[in-house]
This record gives sequence, C-alpha cells and structure tokens, in this order.
Amino acid sequence: MTRQVSSILVRAPNWIGDQIIALPFFHYLRKAYPSAQVTVACSRWVEDLQYRDLVDAVVVLPPAAGRSIAERWRALTRGIAAIRARAPKGFDLGIALPNSLSSAWLLHRAGTRRRRGYAADGRGWLLTESLPWDPAPNRHRAQAYVDLLPEDARPRRPVSEFWGIPSSDGLDDPIPGERASFEPSMSWPGARPMRAPQQPYWVLAPGSQAASRRWPVDRFAALACRIGERTGWQCIVVGSGADSEAAEFVRERMGGMAVKDLTGRGSVSELWRIFREARFTVSNDSGLAHVAALCGSPTQVIFGAGDPRRTRPLGPGPVSIRTNPVECWPCEKNTCLLKGDLNTQCLTGIEADGIWDDLRSGFGLPGGAREHDRD
Repeated sequence: MTRQVSSILVRAPNWIGDQIIALPFFHYLRKAYPSAQVTVACSRWVEDLQYRDLVDAVVVLPPAAGRSIAERWRALTRGIAAIRARAPKGFDLGIALPNSLSSAWLLHRAGTRRRRGYAADGRGWLLTESLPWDPAPNRHRAQAYVDLLPEDARPRRPVSEFWGIPSSDGLDDPIPGERASFEPSMSWPGARPMRAPQQPYWVLAPGSQAASRRWPVDRFAALACRIGERTGWQCIVVGSGADSEAAEFVRERMGGMAVKDLTGRGSVSELWRIFREARFTVSNDSGLAHVAALCGSPTQVIFGAGDPRRTRPLGPGPVSIRTNPVECWPCEKNTCLLKGDLNTQCLTGIEADGIWDDLRSGFGLPGGAREHDRD
C-alpha cells in the first residue's frame, strides 16, 4: 500500500526536455506519497529544473572525467556513495526514469528495496519490478513516465486528459491541462529570473543538441525579419553558448531591428520570466521548447526527426507544431544518414512562410502593417 512507503529514490531524466515532460510523474508521485521523503538523483544538466516543491532532496551526480567506460563507472560509484551518505538505511521504493543500465545499477547499489523501471538495456535483473517497454509511437513520454508509478499511485485516466497532450489521433488540439498554470518561483525557488523587457517582444530558440532537429539558421533569420517588419517587436534569442553564432547571424540579418542576445547567460530556469511574458516563442524541437510552454509562453515548435506523438511539449502554454512528414519521418535519430538534398529533408522542407502562417493563425499575429502603427 502507498502509506507504507516512507522513502523514495528517483533517477531523473538526463535531458532538459525529458525533465520537463516528467512533471506529471513527480506530481502524481507526491500526490500518492504525501509524507514520503523523496530524493532525486540527477545530472548537473538538469539540476536547476528539479521540482523542489514536489521533492525533498536533490543529489547531483558527478560527471565522468572522460568518455571511457572506466571513467563513467568511477563517476557512477561516486554518485552512489553520495546518495548512500544521505540515506544510509536505503529507500523503500526506487524508480528509474531513464532506460539505461546505469540508472538501474544506481538504484540497486543505493540500497533501494523495491526497484521499478522498464526492461531495457539488459537491466531487468537489477529491477525487482521490471515493466515491459511499450514502443508504441502514440504513447507520450509523459505517460510512459507516469506508468512507472506503482499501480495504486497512478491516475485512473490517461495523462493526455489532464496535461495538455493531444490524443493519438491528432497533434493540434491539446486538451486543457489539470494544472491551469505552472509557478516557476515555487518549483525552481533557487532561480534568479532574468528581467523581461517592458516593450513587446518574442523569443527565438534556434539551438538543439541534435543536428537532425536544427532548422537552418537562415530560415530562422528570414522568419525573424518577417516578424520584426510586421510587428516591430523585439526579438530575444536564447540558448546555450553554442548558439551565440546563430544569434549573431540573426542579428546581422535583421539589420536595425531590435534584437537582444541572451545565449549562454544564466541557467535555463532563470529564463522563466522571459518565457512567461513573451508574446510567443519559436523553437526547434529542443529542451527550451518544453520550458517555454511549461512557463506559459505560446510556443511554435519546428519538428525535425522527432515524433510529436511522443515528445510534444506539455502546456499550459498553447503549442503549435510544424512538421514535414517525408517518407523516412519520424526516424528519431540525432544525425540524418541520408546524403545530398535528402539530408534532413524533414527540416529543409519547412519554409519560413509556413511558420509565419502558423504564428498568424495560431497566435493571432498581425498580417499587414505593424501592430503599433494601427493603434
């Protein structure tokens, strides 16, 4: 029974988008075990995005000093030691959200008596409750995470009915979420939010870790010029330091129009006010698209190799999806294996005009003269 669980260890996802998608999991975990001590083990990459209002402790796993198996093993061993130092008596329940062997090993070595996870990566022997992995493309990752909860802790109805995820027969009509809003100041209390401009602005997130999910930067620039010419709104470019070159390219193309480069500044959680107060956000299929939508920004997402049925951003911000479903789509690979004109055709087949049309129809952008010129 749920009341018998007093301590829980969760191995959190490693990627920003997956961590945001895991919010329903943490919501229902806390709802089922309101008095349990919940500890999360996570990578530094998502440390600032842990939901501190839903968990009690966060252990940041040390990064490996190199890419070798030996170095990764040493780092994992150090992380397990840090967890055991916090909870020498172990845990009643452990849940591994990543499908990796290392996450199951972590639960095992951290002294977790009841260990749940999907039977993937040859790790079933490390789990006391090994669940079969369902590869169905119409199961959203948020649902997959929630399904890892013990049966008496799961919601009776599908996650899609409460969290703004569309049903499997459509991509564009999300159902209103169970949580009408998300309050970052409560979930991410350590974040010092960046100040948002007082004048109208929109946000551009041109980066992605995977080449197969990065829309060409010249298309972003063309779109930014169109938005600037028609609205007069400032463009704020966000992303990691690796996206600064893309930000500079957009700035040069926009000429004298207002652009502010925030790439490489602060942590992801510190962008929450920028997203919340933006007119809208345009993003690749990346972690920032998920953060933007969760913080309430109307979000236009340009999908490449990814599958929106699995990883469409959650609300409460309205989400518009643009895809180019070529024959090989969605392959979900990080690198396109096709050559020549066929390389990343799922992305190169999407034009700036199409995204502009989506913004006008989905988010009510003006189509003619600048909005402030008509006031």
